[in-house]
Amino acid sequence: MKKSLLALAAGTAILAATAVQAQENPAPAQAPAAFNDIPPNFNPPSLPADYIKREVMIPMRDGVKLYTVMIIPKGAKNAPILFTRTPYNAAGRVVRTESGKMINTLPEGDEVFVKAGYIRVFQDIRGKYKSEGDYVITRPPVGPLNPTKVDHITDAYDSIDWMVKNVPETNGKVGMLGSSYEGFTVVMALMGPHPALKVAAPESPMIDGWMGDDWFHHGAFRLANIGWIGSQTGYKGAGKAPPRPDWDDYETFRKVGSAGDWAKQFGYDQLPAWNKMSQHVSYDKFWQGQALDKLLAANPSNIPTLWEQGIWDHEDMYGAIHAWEELQKTPQASKNFLLMGPWRHSGFNYNGSTLGQLNFEGDTALQARRDILLPFFNAYLKDGAPPFTPAKASFYNTGENRWEFLNKWPLACETGCDAKLTPIYLKPAEGLGFEKPGAGSDSYVADPAKPVPHLPRPVNFQDGRWSTYLVTDQRFVDGRPDVMTYVTDVLTAPVRVSGAPLADIFAKTTGTDGDFVVKVIDVYPDDYVTKKEMGGFQLPIAMDIFRGRYRNSFEHPTAIPANKVQEYKFRLPTVNHVFQPGHRIMVQVQSSLFPVYDRNPQKFVPNIFFAKPEDYQKATVTLMYGGANSSSVLLPVVPLDQSANQQK
Repeated sequence: MKKSLLALAAGTAILAATAVQAQENPAPAQAPAAFNDIPPNFNPPSLPADYIKREVMIPMRDGVKLYTVMIIPKGAKNAPILFTRTPYNAAGRVVRTESGKMINTLPEGDEVFVKAGYIRVFQDIRGKYKSEGDYVITRPPVGPLNPTKVDHITDAYDSIDWMVKNVPETNGKVGMLGSSYEGFTVVMALMGPHPALKVAAPESPMIDGWMGDDWFHHGAFRLANIGWIGSQTGYKGAGKAPPRPDWDDYETFRKVGSAGDWAKQFGYDQLPAWNKMSQHVSYDKFWQGQALDKLLAANPSNIPTLWEQGIWDHEDMYGAIHAWEELQKTPQASKNFLLMGPWRHSGFNYNGSTLGQLNFEGDTALQARRDILLPFFNAYLKDGAPPFTPAKASFYNTGENRWEFLNKWPLACETGCDAKLTPIYLKPAEGLGFEKPGAGSDSYVADPAKPVPHLPRPVNFQDGRWSTYLVTDQRFVDGRPDVMTYVTDVLTAPVRVSGAPLADIFAKTTGTDGDFVVKVIDVYPDDYVTKKEMGGFQLPIAMDIFRGRYRNSFEHPTAIPANKVQEYKFRLPTVNHVFQPGHRIMVQVQSSLFPVYDRNPQKFVPNIFFAKPEDYQKATVTLMYGGANSSSVLLPVVPLDQSANQQK
């Protein structure tokens, strides 16, 4: 106790001495601490990742280097490569989240491949984003339309060659897939494949931009895609479409006038792609020379290929099915397989449980990726994987809501099938039936100033409805005086259609040009107990448009002779559907589908892109039925039971 008191006294004396010293020798003033919660630098630790990200510039044969990003599972050995070439920013395809997990970093459609241990590779195509070189929309093969010595064939070849020589984690086997434009690059790679390319899956590929993919359908121009031209070719990197200040795109496009007027307003005369497209309005050598279904069939590859397409693809409903059909005529037919599910454009890579108001039996897209695409790729890419051969046609039955795996397709067609197409005829009093009626006609006035919309107004391409317009309830136009509606009695037995319907319309018009839109529709019962809000629903199972000036030749358009009956025969999208008892079959005919497609002025002009305001005229259109001129839709009707054609 005595020691503690002495220590306390000593400490007090020291403190007092220190205070005196501080008064005699004050310390320099301290700068006040910064009043800022943001430090000069903040570097949070990176999350531990289960993959390696590698970015490289791969040299092409002409010296141009292409940006390529690889996501490689840590510890990978003898792993296959899954390769996609894109104009849509390769670096942006590997940043879904920042969880450090490969399965969360890559797109949803890649999850099945991540679990299987694949190396994932994305590449910016020539001239876009971080890649060097010059960009040309869907650059044609080297030849008359491409004076250079490089194309997507050579770029894919050189890229694969570099990867198998410089990626130590790979087993030297490569598979390619991609949707839309990325599907186009897969098809191009098939036209001169590298030996290491073992399997491919073009998904909704851009195959023929005039006949039925992005730019035209049977000659009618797709206004819905016009903004893409500016965003894609006006900028090397991320671009922006021209502004549309009005919410209603129907009114925006209608007020402007022709597609050429709209393009001029936004400076498209500066864009080589637009200038080329607008000068090739018919199916001339420019378009024929880029028709990949014909080019590929002329030199088919030996690469096993799965052609995927959405049944209700709102952008590229033409390419996959037509390429597959052309290849069925070649010695390589057995290496090509068809996959069609109930999806929108590129819907194969996302959740496929629903589309618009339709509900399916589970996630149909995941089912197809997991049960068809993955084992198909594994069989050719993974060492020791079991063999797998898909059905000739894996096709969702949209009327019975189930998958079918068929050893032949189509089940009915105009020529070359076991079953022929069956006409269902337009009849008086808005009737429709399989028996040819007596002679008669129906007329309507088509007015370009009041075109039929493709969706209930207001129409806006950014409001989320664009991707599902092909399954929109058609009652919103049923009853318009410029939409002719024909419907059967209530069905007492199921009617199955499996193939591509053909519209066969006999009509006359007071104009000298005109369009025909034909829809095949499944009308639900009014008292649809399963889902009451679907009572009376008018589900389009196939619809398309045809520009009348091409009725005799796609390459050489001619004016329609006014007031003379002409035949307009054209193919509708492929279907696999059952009209159930209690339902009805409906056909609608109209002269516009706006603003997805541009308006026909209904007066023959050399180039509709540059039609003047005074060229747009009303026309009275008369549909004929009965006798020699009997308008119909030729349906691929087949027996309901197709178990004999199921893959064993």
